[in-house]
Amino acid sequence: MQNVMNLSFNALGENEAFARVAVASFAAKLNPTMDDLAELKTAVSEAVTNAIIHGYDSNPAGIVYITASIDDGEIDVVVRDEGKGIHNIDQAKEPLFTTKPEMERAGMGFTIMEHFTDLLEIESSTSSGTVVRFKKRLADKRVRCV
Repeated sequence: MQNVMNLSFNALGENEAFARVAVASFAAKLNPTMDDLAELKTAVSEAVTNAIIHGYDSNPAGIVYITASIDDGEIDVVVRDEGKGIHNIDQAKEPLFTTKPEMERAGMGFTIMEHFTDLLEIESSTSSGTVVRFKKRLADKRVRCV
C-alpha cells in the first residue's frame, strides 16, 4: 500500500531542519539504516535549501512544497518551488556552481543528491520554478540472520 505525505512551508532557512526531520520521520516506518536515513535527510536538506536560497532569493513569502510517498520499500520525494527557476540545469549540477557566490556557497548540492539517492530528476522553468524529485530504496537492504 502506498502512503503519501504533503507538506508546505514558508521559504525560511529555519524550516530546512523541519523538512529534514518530517521526511525522515515519515520514512522511519521502513526501518532504514542510520546511514540511509542520514543520506535521505541530506538530500532533502540540499533540495529545500536550493528552493529557499536560489529559487526564492531567501524571500520568506515563497512557499516550498514537499510530497513524499512510500511504496514497496522505496521513498519518492518531490521538492517544488515556484521561484525563478534554473536557467541551465547541466551547469547547476556542476559540483562548485552556485548562483550565490557572495554567500560563499560550495555548489547547489545536486552531486550530493545524486550520490545519496537511487534516482534524481530535475525539472525547471524560469516562469514556474523548479521540481527536484529523488527516490531511495530503504527497505530490505540489511543482511538478515535467520
